[in-house]
This record gives sequence, structure tokens and C-alpha cells, in this order.
Amino acid sequence: MSQAMREALIRPSAISANVEILRAMAGTPNMLIVVKANGYGHGALTAARAALEGGANWLGTADIQEALELRAGGVSAPILAWLFGPGEDLTGAYDAGIDLGVSSVAQLEQVLSVVKPGTPARLHLKVDSGLGRNGADPRDWEALFTSTKQAQDARLVRTIGIFTHLSGTSVQADAAQGEVYDQALSLASSHGIVPEIRHVASSIGTSDSPALAHDMVRVGAAAYGVPVTERYHGVGLTPAMRVSGQVILVKRVSEGLGVGYGHTYRTSKQTTLALVPLGYADGIPRHASSKAPVVIDQQRFSVSGRISMDQFSVDVGDANITEGQWCVLWGDPAQGDPSATEWAEAASTIAYEIITRLGPRIPRVIAP
Repeated sequence: MSQAMREALIRPSAISANVEILRAMAGTPNMLIVVKANGYGHGALTAARAALEGGANWLGTADIQEALELRAGGVSAPILAWLFGPGEDLTGAYDAGIDLGVSSVAQLEQVLSVVKPGTPARLHLKVDSGLGRNGADPRDWEALFTSTKQAQDARLVRTIGIFTHLSGTSVQADAAQGEVYDQALSLASSHGIVPEIRHVASSIGTSDSPALAHDMVRVGAAAYGVPVTERYHGVGLTPAMRVSGQVILVKRVSEGLGVGYGHTYRTSKQTTLALVPLGYADGIPRHASSKAPVVIDQQRFSVSGRISMDQFSVDVGDANITEGQWCVLWGDPAQGDPSATEWAEAASTIAYEIITRLGPRIPRVIAP
């Protein structure tokens, strides 16, 4: 079989090691690793298995379909899914024992419509403590808790968790949300609802707001080696993804040549251009044009000109770069690679977006 000219090398061992570090940091009895969006671009099953190997005992997905794909792949660990549409059939999720996030009475009724006698649905009630996204607004808590208690008494549901999500704006803002969450817990308790697991903190909260760890943290980007806060630098997290493309063409060009659409880059002297077959169709951010770093043959360069749909050029000067060598876009800085964070800075975005947007034309190659 011929080798692909694009590659995302995935290291499951790095995910496992990161989870071990994060469990020690969190100190909680439970740890949920988020494997939504195809495992943050790493492959959902690969990420899930590696996370469990590292000591996680819960997994999280956004969509139900993502959770069902894990079940189909043989994953039996508890899985929480928190997004579903108003008309979505929840039978598959219920039958597969997927825990469901519920943010409203309407969603609760949607879950109840598929419950069979003797097998309660597993719920996590989500409250909005100040993010303004998913979760019940404080004005709706009374109705949600009343309806949940009725369903609980009828043995139609089991309230596994009550959770919320932090904005990550500041430690002070997180603490304020934590106080709102405590109010939700108190009101739920007054209605006879005592969750088995309280969970609030994600990657940022796990790092910066340890007082909000409660019974479980939900970690996403940090598990894949992305240091999303300053505290994660120096704790030993290892990036689990290395994205690279083969140099497929090398050519000498003249001074003053415009490179790429719009000629936003021009050569300042006679030089060598290396062509790399990765572009925005593969999830490589066009906004990083002429700024993002790459490494070829252990030498650091920058993308030269605009990133096209399928390719970009690199001005390598007089370096002895040859066709067939690999151009690393991001990977492990400890190994001399650029980081996903550097690409995010070049594109004026966040590293989460860089790693999750990789397209299907880039094969995920699993490192031994």
C-alpha cells in the first residue's frame, strides 16, 4: 500500500499519560474525558480507549450518535451525551444505557416518552449558572425539579448527576457560577433530588478552580495535551497529535515572485519553494497564511503566502529541502515541533479549533 501524503499521527499513550496526570491534579473520585467531535480530532474510539486506559471512568459526547458509535465499538463505560434535538428519537440512547443531559421539562418529557417499566432512564440535570448556553435558567429550576421528582418517584428516571458549565472568564467569574450552582443543588435537595455525581469543572476549571471539582471533572482539550491555562505548562502534558504533509514539489524561483492567491507574499531573493499538500479543505486555517510555523528536516520555517484549499507553499531559502521529506505543522514542542497553540495564535483562534477541525482526507495513523 502506498503511503499517504498527509498524516495525523495519533499517540494513544500520550492521552493515557495525560489522563493519569489530570486525575492526580483533580483528586476527584470520578473523571470524565470528553471525546466529542471525533475525539477532538484524534478519533473517538482511539481517544475513548486511551482515556479509560489512563484511569478515566466516564466518557462524554455532545451528540447521541457519537455516544452510540462508542457503544458499537465495544465501549461499555458510562457515557454522558448532552445535546439532542426536539424531535429526536431517544430510544437508541435509552436502550444503550447512555446517560442524557436534560435542560428543560420538555427534554425530560422527551426522555420519558421512551422509558420502559423497570428500567429508569439515567439523567444528568443541567443548570445554567451563568454561561447562557445549555442548561435550565434559574427561573425554570422549580418546574424542572418538580417534574423530575415526580418521574423519580414513579421510578421512570434516576438522577445520576446535576451539572453546569463554566465560562472560564476568570477565577472570580467561575466562583460566582459555583455559588449559583450551589443554589441549584440546595433547591434540588429541597425537592428530594440528591444527585449521585455533582460536576462543574472542565479543563480550565480543573486547572484554575479546584474548589469546583466536586465529585467529577469533565476534561476535554487538556487530555489531548493542549495546555489551555498557564497552570498546565510544566505538569507534563504531551500533545497526542502530530499533523504533517509530505513535500511534494521543490523548485527554485526568482526574486520578486508572487506566491499564492492575491500575491500576499513575494520572494525577497532567488529562493526555493516547497509545496505541502494540506489546505483549508483539510481544516488547515486559512487565517494562518504567511504566519504559521512549520518544521521540515528539523528546520523551522513559516507558511509563505495564502493557504489554498489543498496546498500551501513554504519559502525555505537555500536550505537543502527535498521532495518526500515531511513538513510538520503541529505536534509536540518537546520534540521540536510547532504547537497547535502557535497555529491558533497565527489564525487568531484557539487550539481547540485547530485540532478538532481536521478533515477526513488526513488519515489518522495510530502510533504503536
